[in-house]
Amino acid sequence: MYQVTRVIHFCYGHRLMNYQGKCRHLHGHNGKVEIELSRDALDQRGMVMDFDEIKRSIQSWIDQELDHKMLLRKDDPAIPALTQLGEPLYLLQDNPTAERIAQLIFEYAQSQQFPVTAVRLWETAHSFATYRPSVMQRS
Repeated sequence: MYQVTRVIHFCYGHRLMNYQGKCRHLHGHNGKVEIELSRDALDQRGMVMDFDEIKRSIQSWIDQELDHKMLLRKDDPAIPALTQLGEPLYLLQDNPTAERIAQLIFEYAQSQQFPVTAVRLWETAHSFATYRPSVMQRS
């Protein structure tokens, strides 16, 4: 099994609904995401995937859709006020936890036909969440 990992940095804000800790308030993070791609065999170039291909697709999507945006659950009561202020938002079905954001990025990479096996989102220098489906299809 061959693996490569691309690291992408981005900034985002969020808050968690129905939560009693500090994250119940609007706040921001300097996030780091690690995207792990795996294959049993290398392609004709001798690669799992060209790092530039990952950058052009996944990093561009993160920069466009998530970077410097508030990631909020779709029923967050702050949405109307933030929208009125012109603040950029990305709405999720569930709480925008590190686990859900990692899953969101994994699903995007998978939709773009990348042989993604795991996504790790570092919310702080000391805390990260990993999303890896229990049953994976490898290219």
